Amino acid sequence: MSAFGTSKFQLKCPLEKQGLYNTASIIHNATTAELYEHALRRQEGQVAHRGPFVVRTGKFTGRAPNDKFIVREPSSEDKIGWGDVNRPFDTADFDRIHQKVLAFFQSREVFVQDCYVGADAQNRLAVRIISEKAWHSMFARNMFLRILDESELAGFVPEFTVIDAPSFLADPELDHTRSQAFILMHFGKKLVLIGGTGYGGEIKKSMFTVMNYLLPAKGVLPMHCSANVGKDGTSAVFFGLSGTGKTSLSADPERELIGDDEHGWTDKGIFNFEGGCYAKVIRLSPTAEPDIFNCTRLFGTVLENVIMDPETRRLDLDADTITENTRAAYPIHYIANASSSGEAPHPTNIVMLTADAFGVLPPISRLTTEQAMYHFLTGYTAKVAGTEAGIVEPQTTFSTCFGAPFMILPPTVYAELLGRKVVEHKSTCWLINTGWTGGGYGTGKRISIDYTRKMVRAALNGGFESVAFKTEEYFGLSIPTACPGVPPEVLNPVNTWADKEAYRATAADLRSRFRKNFAKFESHAPHLRDIM
Repeated sequence: MSAFGTSKFQLKCPLEKQGLYNTASIIHNATTAELYEHALRRQEGQVAHRGPFVVRTGKFTGRAPNDKFIVREPSSEDKIGWGDVNRPFDTADFDRIHQKVLAFFQSREVFVQDCYVGADAQNRLAVRIISEKAWHSMFARNMFLRILDESELAGFVPEFTVIDAPSFLADPELDHTRSQAFILMHFGKKLVLIGGTGYGGEIKKSMFTVMNYLLPAKGVLPMHCSANVGKDGTSAVFFGLSGTGKTSLSADPERELIGDDEHGWTDKGIFNFEGGCYAKVIRLSPTAEPDIFNCTRLFGTVLENVIMDPETRRLDLDADTITENTRAAYPIHYIANASSSGEAPHPTNIVMLTADAFGVLPPISRLTTEQAMYHFLTGYTAKVAGTEAGIVEPQTTFSTCFGAPFMILPPTVYAELLGRKVVEHKSTCWLINTGWTGGGYGTGKRISIDYTRKMVRAALNGGFESVAFKTEEYFGLSIPTACPGVPPEVLNPVNTWADKEAYRATAADLRSRFRKNFAKFESHAPHLRDIM
């Protein structure tokens, strides 16, 4: 590298091959320190106390799912699960925007990171991230797997490319986008175009979507989950939507962290897609989340929309002045007990997390393979008042495969893969409710995180092997009758409700919501129709 991050060797795949000409300069595979210098020179952000880089993402402080489209083209159109999530985009419109974006980069600095998605060498994807902003290049360097060998970089040929131009605004009338922002995925050209949004998560999630498209054809299950491994070598994966405790429960000091968000399950075991973590940091506690809290104080961490005192440069992680969705992007090796390989054996345990605001699901239950497939397809949790504007009472949320916005194929493709792997590798599946007990939101109380941790540890460490289980009547779930350190009455939700009739009515109502939601899967998964 030169002092300004440009390559000192001849690239096997120069940017001209990807349509970029007449750029002012190309900053190729710059180090973190170099990218700090570029970002500061360009006034893209500020350095906070102890060294993290603080940025503002502009209008968009989260993903823009309504602005994501899939190009309908011959190589992929018969594979995509078209619908409300995967909406088609015309090839001619894509080509026109592509040319506009390439023209936008002329006479501009261009930042490039060449990296891998996937720790498993047999299933990784070579990806080139071309970005307008230095801090987006730093974000990509944090989130994906770095290539440290210079000769390997010199011979790098991308299999997929992301071109990221947050300052380029589409013209919806001419370009046929929904707004000025766009995330356009063309599987035939192996290209993603991002414009009009500065939110770093679009770069990360676009590649997760690509992996969700590519891997099932190879018999690999892509998973929106965290994963860890115990000292005995047994691994576990944790599925769960935002607010269910996925990050907290998988970050166990007694277990090694494989990754916190995206993994694949092959015939050999599981592997992390990423080289970093993208943690939500609003009101982050130094006692409850010490590892993640420490990462917000480290050089190289990118902090999105976090409030900072302009004079002292100290962070205020409690402030939601800009957004509730404040984020930290940092390399996974910043976590003390993170895996260096990003790989682990087949999961002995699969944990599906839900935050049931109606207070009727058991805090822990063991699932059959068919129940696991059902709950995987369902992806249930509940949003409560205060989480989003306009929500004044609990609302059921069903996100297919615990990651509907990124599941590009028909959902049953992923569910069938999960079922086959669970049977083949004899994984034990669990449904854990981190939500309410003794009544719904506003009446009951949140299940103690201490109790939940004890139940998770018992599940992962074989603590229920000699315990009797009881099947409850509304959801057909198998509930343990005892758990070390947890009062027995807590394990069955009906015991925690003072008003038993209210419990029965609420449980029956939630069951009917499950059934109504599952109706859209019945034609493709008739064998799961009677699970609930």
